[in-house]
Amino acid sequence: METATLIIVLVIVLALFFDFTNGFHDTANAMATPIATGALKPKVAVLLAAVLNLVGAFLSTEVAKTISGGMIREDELSAAIFPAIIFAGLIGAISWNMLTWLLGLPSSSSHALFGGLIGATIVGAGFAAIDLGVVMSKVILPALIAPVTAGLIAFATTKIAYAVTRRHDGRPDGRDGFRWGQIFTSSLVALAHGTNDAQKTMGVITLALITVGWQSSSNPDPQLWVIVACAVTIALGTYMGGWRIIRTLGKGLTDVKPAQGFAAESSTASTILASSALGFALSTTQVASGSVIGSGLGRRGSIVRWRTVGRIMVGWLLTLPAAGAVGAVAASVVVLLGTWGILIDAVAAGVVVLAIYLRSRRNAVTAANAMSEVADSGAAIAVARIPPPTRRQRALRRQQEERASADAERERTGTKGERS
Repeated sequence: METATLIIVLVIVLALFFDFTNGFHDTANAMATPIATGALKPKVAVLLAAVLNLVGAFLSTEVAKTISGGMIREDELSAAIFPAIIFAGLIGAISWNMLTWLLGLPSSSSHALFGGLIGATIVGAGFAAIDLGVVMSKVILPALIAPVTAGLIAFATTKIAYAVTRRHDGRPDGRDGFRWGQIFTSSLVALAHGTNDAQKTMGVITLALITVGWQSSSNPDPQLWVIVACAVTIALGTYMGGWRIIRTLGKGLTDVKPAQGFAAESSTASTILASSALGFALSTTQVASGSVIGSGLGRRGSIVRWRTVGRIMVGWLLTLPAAGAVGAVAASVVVLLGTWGILIDAVAAGVVVLAIYLRSRRNAVTAANAMSEVADSGAAIAVARIPPPTRRQRALRRQQEERASADAERERTGTKGERS
């Protein structure tokens, strides 16, 4: 019993650490664009995001139920082995989160978690313990549909925003008011992030408690202390700020202007809130990235950096299998060595996290250098340097040409007369 208690405590600690990495990994989803446009100062932005993540974590538990009562069949698993499997899955998720943070890639913390849990469960209990129907309907399909949907919404919203404000084309700060709108929309994204991502860690902890009989399986709702712990932890992680990923989303995909950022954030928030209400555990990172790309395509004259988009998409494709592979390896060690395997996994994970952190110090990205400059809303779209002439200008030009032609004819005629 003492060993089981120790494992559950380790699972809870590791789950909360994953929640912390999720917070700083996903700060960019809400705050990269307002920082890029100058709507919010970097440190103010991450503080606001942290507070709203904290609040959002208390607003919904539908996503937590998807994990604690749907994706994995608890009745197929032994109470003795399953907490250790969850522990191994979390190692896979954290390892991938840290690696992609180091590379500045906005990958999905959600899919890293799902991949780690699925890989570890397959090793510990076989494929029968995975409800593939739930995985497909509430994980895979939303991952394919949500970023495309968010991108299309952002594209349309950006087009509308620039069509309505066309009179400001080329004028300094002609669309500066959208910066105020960004404060609201980015806050809504941060709130939505709390309603979705904090729930995943709640679900993992609840799943572990159900497995060992510390909570009834008939009630998959997270307990109050679990909600509070996860909400506070993700808020602290958000406040740390994932500056590498903020730099990628804020200026790596496209140069974000105020109206464009407003459209992207509106699309991101609406997509995430809708999915949270339906219990879809989608990736807020994929939604935010899709929105930024869509808004870049919607702004006339903007450039989408497709090489960076390609790198990010490769990361998306690798997230589930890579985290799953690490989770499977960690689970294999536990299955072979028991309690000693858990200790070995814990030490190995600590070494990996420390090594990645020390490597990141060589080229540190902070609030001071994440954004070297902010967008000028005056140069919002591509405006021709020499605008086409108006009707009056064309008439004056024709008159000048006619006069010049008449003068030339008179001069030519006068010259011929003198020669005669």
